[in-house]
Amino acid sequence: MNRVLIVGGGAAGMFAAIMAARNGCEVFLFEKNEKLGKKLYITGKGRCNVTNACGPEELLAGVARNPKFLYSAFYGFGSREMMDFLEEAGVPLKTERGNRVFPVSDHSSDIIRALERQMKKYGVHIRLHSRVKKVSAEEGRAAGVYLENGEFYPGEAVMVATGGLSYPSTGSTGDGYVFARETGHKVTELSPSLVPLHTAEDYIPRLKGLSLRNVELTVRKGKKILFRDFGEMMFTHFGVTGPLILSASACIGQTLQKEGSLSACLDLKPALTQEQLDARILREFQSGKNKQFKNVIGVLFPSSLTPVMLELGGIPGEKIIHEISREERQRFGALIKAFPFTLTGLGEFKEAVITRGGVSVKEISPATMESKKIQGLYFIGEVLDLDAVTGGYNLQIAWSTAYLAALAASEV
Repeated sequence: MNRVLIVGGGAAGMFAAIMAARNGCEVFLFEKNEKLGKKLYITGKGRCNVTNACGPEELLAGVARNPKFLYSAFYGFGSREMMDFLEEAGVPLKTERGNRVFPVSDHSSDIIRALERQMKKYGVHIRLHSRVKKVSAEEGRAAGVYLENGEFYPGEAVMVATGGLSYPSTGSTGDGYVFARETGHKVTELSPSLVPLHTAEDYIPRLKGLSLRNVELTVRKGKKILFRDFGEMMFTHFGVTGPLILSASACIGQTLQKEGSLSACLDLKPALTQEQLDARILREFQSGKNKQFKNVIGVLFPSSLTPVMLELGGIPGEKIIHEISREERQRFGALIKAFPFTLTGLGEFKEAVITRGGVSVKEISPATMESKKIQGLYFIGEVLDLDAVTGGYNLQIAWSTAYLAALAASEV
């Protein structure tokens, strides 16, 4: 019987433990925290967006970094398989907008409990409060792990599932990168991803707390479009956040760090063309032609946005509607279609959903997640140089890579 040692009790670690034990391995799971799944508990604002209900090609399209590496993983174990696993484990699921999959209960604790039940069912040895200090390798193959207290556990396979650097309060402190480097692996540059973005303009903090739905965000470097998508976002005291912004950060983060700033704009009415919007504004103007401008435009967007729109639009709020020229009206329409701001930086790791960068996938077999340098050593989940946009894709990376590694380790 193969002995599999798994370092890290998050999504990837727990799922790998279940799959390896189910395939007949003796499995030890080491978690330095007092409980399992601390980061999983807070994902999706505590609701746990477990996957995205789409096919392998769509999953790959949601991956921002090294998607080709995940071809075997997503085709070998995709979202449908994960959903079936969870429902069979006693967690009813539901699919929401954007194919996001959640437990019906909206409680991430149900996912963690189901994984714990499965581990118990298959006899996984769980060691809490157990920090792994070193991964041992001898003559080019994994030999076991040393705990902080000096104990040594030998094993035929070692899986590193320690996560990244995001949400360090959950225990994601970069241990896996240390193990990778110590065993001769390259770790690519690390930065926060799926993270709020900072902005330059002083009018953005004045909109703090305002949420916008069904808006389109475009981010450019010069004339080149780096990101364009549709969804929800929110203004903060330092910039912008929300699902749309987090997804943007995964695509533009590296360029933003390199360039220092990027131009962005919001289309507040993406369902309308410029001409349709102008016709709509004209209707409002005709029905209130003797009113002041500031008292008419409030129907076009949230009222808390009105002072800033007046400031940027160039039409005095007191101006009577019938005095406004066609050019002024059209210029204001253009502002609604392209509300501008400048992105100046990324939030910190403590605000990031995931880490960008990690163990170089060039040194990992995409079919098994096994190191090409050390036999029997596997890297799974967020510790790898893989990341995706929001919507359940990052958790699916954890499930899929864990599945392949468990399968391979049980055949050693």
